Amino acid sequence: MAVVRGSEPVSAVLRGMADDPDVYGELARAARSRSPELSRLTEEATRSHVTAVLRAAAPWFTAPEQAGPVDEQDFTAALLLGADRAVQGVPMTVVLRGVQAALARVAEIVVDRCRSAGVPDRALLSLVLRLQEYGAAVERQVIHGYRAAEHDAPRALGAVRTRLLHQALLGDVAPREEELARAGIRADTEGRYHCLVAAPARARAVRSAHVVTVPLDGRTAGLGPRPPEPGEVAPEALVVVAPSAALPELPGLYRLLVRAVDLGRQQGLHGLYDVTDFAGRIALAEQPYLGVLLSRRLLQGLDPADSFHRQLALTALAFLDNGRRIDQTAAALFTHPNTVRYRLGRLRQITSASLTDGDGGPLAALHWWWALTAWLESATHH
Repeated sequence: MAVVRGSEPVSAVLRGMADDPDVYGELARAARSRSPELSRLTEEATRSHVTAVLRAAAPWFTAPEQAGPVDEQDFTAALLLGADRAVQGVPMTVVLRGVQAALARVAEIVVDRCRSAGVPDRALLSLVLRLQEYGAAVERQVIHGYRAAEHDAPRALGAVRTRLLHQALLGDVAPREEELARAGIRADTEGRYHCLVAAPARARAVRSAHVVTVPLDGRTAGLGPRPPEPGEVAPEALVVVAPSAALPELPGLYRLLVRAVDLGRQQGLHGLYDVTDFAGRIALAEQPYLGVLLSRRLLQGLDPADSFHRQLALTALAFLDNGRRIDQTAAALFTHPNTVRYRLGRLRQITSASLTDGDGGPLAALHWWWALTAWLESATHH
């Protein structure tokens, strides 16, 4: 917001409010204080809507003589507020109580600041009446968005969100943060996003009110201000999340997430993971021929067609995955520790190389892990 009727003191007050993040936080808290349903939503989610609605008001308050009637203004943010609350299952009466509480707090802050700035009562009355007119239009648009979402607007909103996520994640012309916010795709307080990819591509793979997800390339992709909690992930889903990042970083992160999910699906993984959990697997997967060469060097003598040899390789891989601990490996394989020792001994006899010798350091262990993984993958296709 800025100028009202050319009053410079009023203009300064409104500019100060528009640039004050504490005002948005206070309005969000005022809205959430009206009911338990709204208080269960995060302040961050409410604040983003409040910010979008107030910033959308700027053109009308900046040049009232040129802006036209209030109902001709851009109320996309108010429509999306109503639509989001409908999708979240918040009752209409609760939504309106929250909107009214925020609008009332706006008027209180404006009056207090204008009086402190010495604005005459006549100019202040004109501003309050204009705020009431705009507030009534906001309420109408929130109701319209809510009612539309109850019928067929989710499809339209879903199409907008799908387009924006395509642009943000596939390296097209990146959308602006304001566009994403108007579609309910929110950043954190530093303007960064958590990106995720999930499989299978089902709408309910992630059940988080903070993350907007869409189908993308046979998977589910999402953006939000924070990652989902483990309890917000469907039991059968694999979800991989990246650390928070700015918009220009998202295409590169998305490619890493897709690679991680595809590798995780091959291993039959489920649950919530950070992309860095797959760092080693992604790096090694980019050089498959090196894995073949390592398996030829370290595992010569193993026959892919021999089921006992495959059992030896699986035991060795489990041994590495469990920190070279015989007891933990036995527990993971549901077998006796002596059986693990026997299999590792047979592997040494066949390959003339020792997996249990720790003198080679971490790189030797990495080479063994890579060789075993590559050999077992080739054995499955033998």
